[in-house]
Amino acid sequence: MRERTSERPVSPRNTRALDWMNAFLADVRDGLGPYLAIYLVAVRGPTYGWDEATAGMVMTIAGIAGLLATTPAGALVDKSRAKRALLVAAALVVTLASLSLPIVSGFTAVAVTQSLAAVAGAIFAPGIAAITLGIVGPRAFTRRVGRNEAFNHGGNAVSAALAGALAWKFGPQVVFYLMAALAACSIVAILSVDDKAIDHDIARGCTDGEEPCTPPPTLLQTFKASPALAVFAGACFLFHLANAAMLPSVGQLLGREVGAGAATSLVAACIVGAQLVMVPVAIIVGRNADRWGHRPILLVGMAVLIARGVLYTFADAPAWLLGVQLLDGIGAGIFGALLPVVVAAIMRGTGRFNVAQGAVATVQGLGGALSTTLAGVMIVQGGYNAAFLLLAAIAAVGFALLWWKMPETASQ
Repeated sequence: MRERTSERPVSPRNTRALDWMNAFLADVRDGLGPYLAIYLVAVRGPTYGWDEATAGMVMTIAGIAGLLATTPAGALVDKSRAKRALLVAAALVVTLASLSLPIVSGFTAVAVTQSLAAVAGAIFAPGIAAITLGIVGPRAFTRRVGRNEAFNHGGNAVSAALAGALAWKFGPQVVFYLMAALAACSIVAILSVDDKAIDHDIARGCTDGEEPCTPPPTLLQTFKASPALAVFAGACFLFHLANAAMLPSVGQLLGREVGAGAATSLVAACIVGAQLVMVPVAIIVGRNADRWGHRPILLVGMAVLIARGVLYTFADAPAWLLGVQLLDGIGAGIFGALLPVVVAAIMRGTGRFNVAQGAVATVQGLGGALSTTLAGVMIVQGGYNAAFLLLAAIAAVGFALLWWKMPETASQ
């Protein structure tokens, strides 16, 4: 029986490949993100009648399509021994779907293309986590995830800065072509990973050479097998229900006030600021999470989200909104860095790591998908401040769930 729990040696080649893969996939993995809301409302709105509610509906439809794909995507990653090829295919689909947006115009066509991008994007999180775990092993996984997230956020900051500068000069459509360039770079980085260095059994969460670690076929069975996983998934659902609509709503507000080109650049500045904060947050969490405990760090992330939702209501000046958005670097940085770590800790030894990660992503994706429609309707009915306060209240419910029900998952 081969021991699979020790830290595995990692070559400099694979260290660099993991770094660049996370950096270049940072922008590709999330599709157009907040830029989609700006483009639909500020560019398409005057001609085709798009408003915050219809833009939010498209994002919700795409989000639901993506969340329905996340658990199957995790199962596919668990089963596949061609994990690099899966990531390459997903990057191509996301990019082609995004590049088609200036061409298509109707609600149905936009919803279909963005849904395809969301389905393909479901591969990224379990694929990256599986390749990482399969290369470095469980003992080095928490620290390596922190480094992954640091490069991910650094890549987001650079790409957002480029998007902002280019959008100011050429308009918001330039974001589509920047994504294509980043996708090409990400494919080179993915293929630079030595496929022979990936232990595909370790990548599934197996801890020995036995074969009975087969992922369960359904999301419900995955959660029934582990109550702690269900609680964590519920907290992630509430975090993303509160968080996902905040930046798109800020972008829509700015688009109404200053126009599409300026709004795109200002949102890019918001993203750059938050991502630069996420880099040290990810590194600190990766280095200390097992020592400090996962639960208290998650509570800090949820508390920061509550504060952010409330602070957005104090003023609508671009400088204030940019400053408040920096808090996203703490909250989202914590949850992004800890999600694969907590799931790996809960599922250690089961061989169901990626399917469990997909199940949690499905639940949190549902929160993110509902968030934009919920906020869009609230904006139309009650204004932006009412929407931000509602999102903050949802985050407060998530804080309570973590406080009362979430067990500690860190290994001491």
